[in-house]
Amino acid sequence: MAVCETCGNDYDIAFEVHAQGAVHTFDSFQCAIHAMAPICEHCAARIIGHGVQAGEHWYCCAHCARQEGTQGIVDRVMAGMSR
Repeated sequence: MAVCETCGNDYDIAFEVHAQGAVHTFDSFQCAIHAMAPICEHCAARIIGHGVQAGEHWYCCAHCARQEGTQGIVDRVMAGMSR
């Protein structure tokens, strides 16, 4: 059995996450998110989606990025605009 590095649970169906040259063992996605997800630099929420990057800074959404002074980031684009 493998021990979760977040909660310490010894679980027979734990899983490994290989990231940035390291191997991590978890017993649930909740523990993996707690250990590995970046934290929004404005509101401290765990970023479990794409998030927003402005330079070296990470935010959970455009609103938080704007609150920290980042300009030009929006949550949506106008309908009909091409990619």
